[in-house]
Amino acid sequence: MTFEPHGKHLIAGQWVDGESHFTSEPAHGPSNHFSVGTAEHVDNAVNSAEEAFWSYGYSSREDRAAFLNAIADEIEARAEAITEIGTQETGLPETRLHGERGRTTGQLRLFAAHILQGDYLDLRHDEALPDRAPLPRPDLKMIQRPIGPVAVFGASNFPLAFSTAGGDTAAALAAGCPVVVKGHSAHPGTGEIVAEAIHAAIVKCGIHPGVFSLVQGGTRDLGQALVQHSLIKAVGFTGSLAGGRALFDLCAARPEPIPFFGELGSVNPMFILPEAASSRGAEIGAGWAGSLTMGAGQFCTNPGIVVILKDHAKALTEAAIEGLEQVGEQTMLTDGIAAAYRNGQSRIAASEGVQGILTTMCDQRTATAYLYQTTAAHWLANAELGEEVFGPLGLIVVADDLDQMRAVALALQGQLTCTLHMDESDMETAKSLVPILERKAGRILINGFPTGVEVSGTMVHGGPYPASTNFGATSVGTLSIRRFLRPVCFQNMPSDLLQEQF
Repeated sequence: MTFEPHGKHLIAGQWVDGESHFTSEPAHGPSNHFSVGTAEHVDNAVNSAEEAFWSYGYSSREDRAAFLNAIADEIEARAEAITEIGTQETGLPETRLHGERGRTTGQLRLFAAHILQGDYLDLRHDEALPDRAPLPRPDLKMIQRPIGPVAVFGASNFPLAFSTAGGDTAAALAAGCPVVVKGHSAHPGTGEIVAEAIHAAIVKCGIHPGVFSLVQGGTRDLGQALVQHSLIKAVGFTGSLAGGRALFDLCAARPEPIPFFGELGSVNPMFILPEAASSRGAEIGAGWAGSLTMGAGQFCTNPGIVVILKDHAKALTEAAIEGLEQVGEQTMLTDGIAAAYRNGQSRIAASEGVQGILTTMCDQRTATAYLYQTTAAHWLANAELGEEVFGPLGLIVVADDLDQMRAVALALQGQLTCTLHMDESDMETAKSLVPILERKAGRILINGFPTGVEVSGTMVHGGPYPASTNFGATSVGTLSIRRFLRPVCFQNMPSDLLQEQF
């Protein structure tokens, strides 16, 4: 099955063109032309989403679950075509697209099952106490209710799982919120075919067409118009710190400020404790090389920094070099991302006290691995060494002693993940680090690598700023639905007026 994009926006069930267009820049294969979204497109999409909310926001959990499963079915029906255009646009291998498609449909089906269980409603009931002295208590019922239309920004590095029908969209639709997606210009054709699948599910399930719209990207003005629209009640975003912070500030500056759930990146440090480094430093180094270069390092959970004591660094460093040398050039998602990677590499290389351990060459849209080393003292003195370089670049931070290792942990900015590699005899050292790391990250790993985020009820994909803009939220897992709900208390409310029965 071959898919040929028509380049239009999907707005309230209609494919709509525009006056100006942009040309896609695929890693390979033909370029295509796509309409550039405008403020008028946004206004039409959001107004239709608000109209849809009056039916969809009050639909049954059973109907919404059927809709989510129908979207998954329609995506799977287009599996071959999605893989074809996805690999062309992003340069990602077919196996990666297969896995990401499975994750996307799995998220949709997980949320369908989750809302049917009903636990997410957090139903609470305090029965009336009419005879209580000195004052009677009224009957009180509390329930979580959907907030209204939600804006979702497609991510560059996950064309399926964090984009058109990805986790933010799935969570919002499960909650009962219509969604307007701003497509990412790195993979507009992939966004279009997934939007076709969602539209087919809307028709199949007889849902108001305003429940989902896709407005293709192309300009920053489009994103601004979307987050500033008065009917948008929350924003889901995965992307750069600079872009996310700009949108976050716009959300906060609105006459009605709204929550901006931005996942903005992380260096995901790994701390290698002494006994683990002594007994299996080479094994950890080889595993780090594989994690660091997975997907050309274009994961928000890419472990960019290793912290290790100077007397234990040799075996890990040698194994990491050997592993990284075996990885050739990899295609990056866009020319812009490749350029940013080169700039980040140059910044690290030029920093005082940084030594090049493995330096190669990369140009145009390809990336090769780089490995650098610095001392904990230099790292602590230069905050830029703790900033993300989006790509397969690793930095080894060598500490003089455990106190200096703890000082590095204390100086960390907010992270998505922090990892401890430890053996049983490292337990006391680990106990001194865990209280620090749990204040720094949303997920703490023991003897693992952070690339690979399980989609489940317990997963937290978020963390203190700048890893995310809301430390109390997650963008992965069933808890992410809570971002698009708010608690409402009903006092002395007859049961016939409540959608859910207590």
